[in-house]
Amino acid sequence: MERVYSNDDARPEVLKGSRIAVIGYGSQGRAHARNLRDSGFDVVVGARAGGGASQRATADGFRVVSPSDAAREAQLVCLLTPDMSHREVYARDIEPNLSPGDTLLVAHGFSVLYGEVKPRADLDVVLVAPKGPGDLVRREFEIGRGVPSLFAVYQDATGSARDKALAYTWGNGGTRAGAIETTFKEETETDLFGEQAVLCGGATELVASGFKTLVDAGYKPEVAYFECLHELKLIVDLMYEGGFQKMLHFVSETAKYGDFVSGPRVINDETRERMKEVLSDIQDGSFARQWIAENQAGKPEYQRMWDEDLAQPIEQVGAELRKKMAWLRGEKEADPQPAPQAQPQAA
Repeated sequence: MERVYSNDDARPEVLKGSRIAVIGYGSQGRAHARNLRDSGFDVVVGARAGGGASQRATADGFRVVSPSDAAREAQLVCLLTPDMSHREVYARDIEPNLSPGDTLLVAHGFSVLYGEVKPRADLDVVLVAPKGPGDLVRREFEIGRGVPSLFAVYQDATGSARDKALAYTWGNGGTRAGAIETTFKEETETDLFGEQAVLCGGATELVASGFKTLVDAGYKPEVAYFECLHELKLIVDLMYEGGFQKMLHFVSETAKYGDFVSGPRVINDETRERMKEVLSDIQDGSFARQWIAENQAGKPEYQRMWDEDLAQPIEQVGAELRKKMAWLRGEKEADPQPAPQAQPQAA
């Protein structure tokens, strides 16, 4: 069993007296900045003047300066903007303003692993990745708990990079729930694979295929929606809370038997071969090169696939059915956004 690090393993004092700059005040950035401040660290937010991030951070009580000024002031800089903006933000705002011995921190290793960001040799480079969305990271911190986190060291110029990463994890609440040491390569490749083969790509394709199978066989689209998408949350929540064991405990005997005999007919050796192909594309850098090139071209194929995905019949049926689900209207979630038009990303 991999060692799990706790509060007792962290040395917060290695960051006391240092200033932490958070550049990228989105879901993760906002949670990190607030948690770190509440843990006693000196935090400044770097954001464009007058932008939405600047306004949110100011409303949260932070001193907000330009990204370049934030990097100049800080000894640890958190680069938490979207992956595809890292090259520009790092080159323009961060690297020219870092001093030898300073620390660059990311929450996902993509840009460093695939060379979009090439840190100088005199910098510490670390990763801290909470395994949950920003609102959960903040919510758990506020009630005295935390979200499990991964941490890693890519470059240790000072000999203290690992201690800094653990101290940051402590400040963000991660060591309350347990932190696991990894590498930039492992975190990035497993994260990309999980998104593509299971969590996003795999799950949506499975749902859409199940829906289409039922509708093509003559069943009502509304009934197919409930069976293939709506009830998925119930099953996932049970697995999230207690693994397969809890899910199997709560579903019917008929559902259990169907799981055992039919699951392997759908997800089988052929499926796993396709998963290996996905993983191979990630491991050899093919996916990263493709995504970087798509972004540099203005994301035309990305836009086409986004539009195509949302034009599926299951989306139209679901939109109408969800209007009648009053409990969903009570949830504080942002409205779904249209695909972003191609434009440069900035902090």
